[in-house]
Amino acid sequence: MRAAVYLGQGRIAVQSIDTPSIGRGEMLVRVESCGICHTDLKKIEHDLLAPPRVYGHETAGVVASVGSGVTRYSPGDRVVVFHHIPCRDCFFCHRRLYAQCSLYKRVGVTAGFEPAGGGFSQYVRVMDWIVNEGVEPIPEGVSFDQACWVEPVNTCLKAVHMLAVEPGDVVAVLGQGSIGLIFTMLAKRMGASVLATDGIRSRRELAERFGAHAYDPLETADGQNFEAAVKAHTDGRGADAVILAVSAPGLVEQALRISRPGAKILLFAQTSSSERIEIPGAGICVGERVLLGSYSADIDLQHESARLVFSGDLPLEQLISHRVPLAEIEQGIELCRRPSPESLKVVVRPQEQSAWQ
Repeated sequence: MRAAVYLGQGRIAVQSIDTPSIGRGEMLVRVESCGICHTDLKKIEHDLLAPPRVYGHETAGVVASVGSGVTRYSPGDRVVVFHHIPCRDCFFCHRRLYAQCSLYKRVGVTAGFEPAGGGFSQYVRVMDWIVNEGVEPIPEGVSFDQACWVEPVNTCLKAVHMLAVEPGDVVAVLGQGSIGLIFTMLAKRMGASVLATDGIRSRRELAERFGAHAYDPLETADGQNFEAAVKAHTDGRGADAVILAVSAPGLVEQALRISRPGAKILLFAQTSSSERIEIPGAGICVGERVLLGSYSADIDLQHESARLVFSGDLPLEQLISHRVPLAEIEQGIELCRRPSPESLKVVVRPQEQSAWQ
């Protein structure tokens, strides 16, 4: 089969490798769509894991074969595959901190080499513990491009639940890439008023289409910059919650300035161990704010995230700007690394041989 193999030093090459073999309790899935996620980009660009590996974890496809003992799924079934599942019985699982579970940290889907998701390939091996709890059937009428959003929607839904967003809250979402736009959609569904920022006009226009008030963080509109607009929108108090859906210098400090006393500030995109944040301690202590982080998916929200995606309640396919065959994944990755006004979410279609669509 063909796979985009990470070779180290930021390099990816599409190569011919062996199709994975499966054992008892496992499945082989033919990958039809796999979204490019920024966590994969960071691993590639910053050489966070040793090569060779095949990345890609927003995976939707068709069951190609099943190992002995698998009765829930059959060849031909259309499925979404999660790549992490917790044990549910350790110290962290009992506290619903699933992403800190040692089993959760073991990747259970691979195209070969050290397991790393494997979705940037034509087939993936799904290991037994993932088959048991980490697979969601795709209903008829739902495209693979729509279905591959289940995992990223889960991660955002988890974060919004942590914030305990309530009707009438004012939520500021900094960054309107695909993840920021999902946050905007979810916060609006929960009855919040959303104030969003992004430097790309087309993304601000999408945010407004989904019900947000959107601002260029570097410009003044109608006599107000973004920070003044937040204060005006909240009678001077500041936002009830701030979500950082992008990582850039100064954003946490801005989140302090635009949030009210007692607000929650959620770090979602700050996944690099080299990133340093310096903020005045009194902004947290005296202002009684809560600074929290959210990372990866929540198994308790797996079915709900699938329902949101499959029902079409979230217009996610509107966020897909490019669909690329596996042979042109490097161009797709470059689009994600250096976004343009025309680019947003890039989906890889490993079975396609055609040019860009």
